[in-house]
Amino acid sequence: MHFLRILTLFMALLVALPRTVCAQTAEEKARIAEQRRIVEQLEREVAASEKALSAIKKDKSTAQQRVKSITRQINSRNQLLSRTEREIGAIERNITLNDSLIAKTNEQILNERERYAEMVREAYRNYKQNNYITYLLASESFTDAARRIANIRAVAVLRAERLHRIDSLSKALDEQQLSLTARRHSLDSVQRRAEAQRTKLQGDVRSAQQAMKQLTTREQKALREQMENEERLDAAIDALRQLTKGNKEGASFSRTTSNLNLPVVGGKVKEYKGNMAVITGAKGASVRSIYDGKVVEVRRNRISGKYDVFVAHGEYITSYAGLDNVTVAKDAKVAKNGTLGTIGASVNLASMTTEYRVVFGIYSPNAKETMRAADCFKKK
Repeated sequence: MHFLRILTLFMALLVALPRTVCAQTAEEKARIAEQRRIVEQLEREVAASEKALSAIKKDKSTAQQRVKSITRQINSRNQLLSRTEREIGAIERNITLNDSLIAKTNEQILNERERYAEMVREAYRNYKQNNYITYLLASESFTDAARRIANIRAVAVLRAERLHRIDSLSKALDEQQLSLTARRHSLDSVQRRAEAQRTKLQGDVRSAQQAMKQLTTREQKALREQMENEERLDAAIDALRQLTKGNKEGASFSRTTSNLNLPVVGGKVKEYKGNMAVITGAKGASVRSIYDGKVVEVRRNRISGKYDVFVAHGEYITSYAGLDNVTVAKDAKVAKNGTLGTIGASVNLASMTTEYRVVFGIYSPNAKETMRAADCFKKK
């Protein structure tokens, strides 16, 4: 019967009802909020260092002290810029997601309206042609008649649900468009802040270069050594050796292990300093563990503001200093070439310009035994 075919069609349409798409996942919101929290913390730190630097200038302190202060300011500002750019990336991804959701919701609304119109047209035709009455009069019993009445009511419920679905989708679309407008406004604001930081960074570099020129060659060398010593990790290594006792992760590592990849993807060795190696790379390059092992410590360097990661391979330790961010936590197991974080920006004290580098170190379980970083890596 014609009415039965229509009823079957409406039932199929109900099953095919699409789910309303959420405007923004809770995970994405949390990620953006965390990025904003980190940026705000860095903004406070930069503001504090600007205040301290201003006080140093007023006191007419030595050129060496000014260079050290400006260098730290540049490091802090680079880190803030990096995080701000990451926040911009998160917002842009969210805007793209919003655009996609709006397009899907629009498509769903059009589809729902088309199907609802089809249901209304069929209902009108049935009404005009008395199909409902014919359908009921064809009942074989009171039970059959009751079932057919329930079917007719079910069709009316389906129409109401379809109309409710259209209303819900319309409201969701309004929310998505409001969210999109807010994210675009936020993006404009963050981009302006980033541009202001870049301008200030250029001013810091010029100030540092001028202050450096006031120093003699001997003073410049002494300053470089002093600042490098401030970032040395030896004191931390002595304490961490106790944590590696009996460690089984990466226990096949030994002092003869060699031919390994550099810890920076696409990186180059700038210089070797005994057990240390300065490795430069591109902005945003991943930093990886040279061998499988266990993370025994992750800390933020109080001088540079960047992160240091220490990995135990058996009872040997490798250190990765100067990371912009980390992707591992203490006690985490890492695979050979497993990612630890992202390379950080540092100030080249010769030119006072920014470069991206990691300081790698390798340490034996025996504190009196010196290892050479140059022996670890593939020879080119």
